[in-house]
Amino acid sequence: MKKITITLLLSLAMPVFAQKYVDLHEVTIVEEYAVDKMLPAKVVPKRQSVLGFEVPGKVKTIQVDIGDRVKKGQVLAELEDAEALARLNEAEANVLMAKNTFKRSQALDESSYVSEQRLENEEFRAQIAQAQYEIAATKFQQTKIIAPYDGIIQRRLLDEGSIVNPSVPVLEVLDSNYVEAKVSLPKSIIGQMSLGQQYVFLVGDKKFDARLMRLAPMSSMGSNNRLGIFAFDEFFSPGATARLVVSIKEFTSGAWVPLNALSQAEQGLWNVFTVADDSTTQKDYVELIHIENTMAYVSGTLKTGDRVIVGGASKVVEGQAVRDSQ
Repeated sequence: MKKITITLLLSLAMPVFAQKYVDLHEVTIVEEYAVDKMLPAKVVPKRQSVLGFEVPGKVKTIQVDIGDRVKKGQVLAELEDAEALARLNEAEANVLMAKNTFKRSQALDESSYVSEQRLENEEFRAQIAQAQYEIAATKFQQTKIIAPYDGIIQRRLLDEGSIVNPSVPVLEVLDSNYVEAKVSLPKSIIGQMSLGQQYVFLVGDKKFDARLMRLAPMSSMGSNNRLGIFAFDEFFSPGATARLVVSIKEFTSGAWVPLNALSQAEQGLWNVFTVADDSTTQKDYVELIHIENTMAYVSGTLKTGDRVIVGGASKVVEGQAVRDSQ
């Protein structure tokens, strides 16, 4: 009877103390870790202009509408220009007449038929006529709205027949070649960023690189945040939802261990099982600092070279003999 009891006790004890193959993770203590933070960004066109005429008049044509793409130098709208055109033609004729008169006086001057004073006066008249022509040409050009850059029409505010004064808004155009992202950057992050450096943005499910071009104050109310302006090399629709991905360094001593190696202990601490010198398991207490996917950054009693058991309490118990499965 005693023999049977002893045999039974030994058979019950064997599963606990039998050596078990486990996966191990070797610990390396470091003094810092990186955290990826995502900050919301507002994507806006690099340039955005409200266009109007520089002279008063009646709108003759508006050749574009909302959503149209335009090229730099393209005529977008015109005023009734009959009067401006007539003044331009008159100025052009005056220039031609003044230049011809001056040329004839020069020819006569060679035969001493024209005084030097008269020749000089006619040269001045020719220069004045040229200046008046340039003014008329400018006034004629100001009866048109010209696209300042390649863009997309965002708003059309007037129609044909409208009477306008100078600077009354007629069209709004957005840059169609370049966009920027505006991000509110906390003070704790600004110190780890550099002007001219490229950073990653998530736009939808795609990644885009953008360069930090400048930092501006957020407001005059004493905010520690600053506005970061980032320029993209690629164009996509303004107004898109974007997030800046910033890798921030946190200076806390600790180590990365598999997340599933942790089991909860008391007072907000966690346990990990490590392998002792005699190949048995022992508990170490750690503080959970940060989680990144399947890994956890912890600080505590761990040392460089310690071997943490992957799976932790779900794989072994304290004091169990183990062997590396590798």
